Amino acid sequence: MKFIKFLLVGLVFGIVLTKSEAVSWYRIYEMFHFQSFHMYGIIGTAVVVGVIGIQLIKRNNIKDITGQPIVIPDKTKGYKNYLIGGLIFGLGWGLVGTCPGPIFILIGAGFLAVGIIFIGALLGTYLYGLLKNKLPH
Repeated sequence: MKFIKFLLVGLVFGIVLTKSEAVSWYRIYEMFHFQSFHMYGIIGTAVVVGVIGIQLIKRNNIKDITGQPIVIPDKTKGYKNYLIGGLIFGLGWGLVGTCPGPIFILIGAGFLAVGIIFIGALLGTYLYGLLKNKLPH
């Protein structure tokens, strides 16, 4: 019962992504072929909201629900880790037509074949855990 608020937020988030067609394979296909602004608009809006939210947290010393200050460490300098990680993430997204968040939404919507993608995402995460110390960070 304690975590019902997280379930409700996830449910609303799933509905919003579904209604905005952000989980649509066709919309993702259009994005990667530069045929539509739809997904770029959604992603751009998320980036702007995220930047504003992080700045508000940092400047106003906002605390979490337990009363502890929220500490957001600065990003590490460099570009290799971001370039390699972004390339792998983008290739996976382009190949399967979904990023990690919508995998759960698509499974919940009844597209059970996406379960194979979910298993692949879990295996990729496990592989990353094995190779983490050998990768540039």
